[in-house]
Amino acid sequence: MQTLREKIIDLLMSSERPLTVNEIGEMLGVPREQRKLLYEELIHAAKTLKRKSGGIYQLVYEPPRCAACGYVFGELKRIRRPSRCPRCKSERILPPRFWVMKA
Repeated sequence: MQTLREKIIDLLMSSERPLTVNEIGEMLGVPREQRKLLYEELIHAAKTLKRKSGGIYQLVYEPPRCAACGYVFGELKRIRRPSRCPRCKSERILPPRFWVMKA
């Protein structure tokens, strides 16, 4: 039986496009209330993937951005979906998207 991290890694490796946390949660059957926990799992999944593949594969992500003005949230202290844009104060934020690529 696979752990949640292993399922996340397998899903991202088999996906043909980058996935958001909500898409990952839907595909893995994670309840909506627990999807914020997937961000922590993704951080650990990145370390696990790099270690188990010997550095061949790495988990990468496209940072969140504002749908209204295009502001890109560059350096976040932790990976998450921000609640509002610091530039225009819009709450229409496109979530980060994740995928696996060869290093």
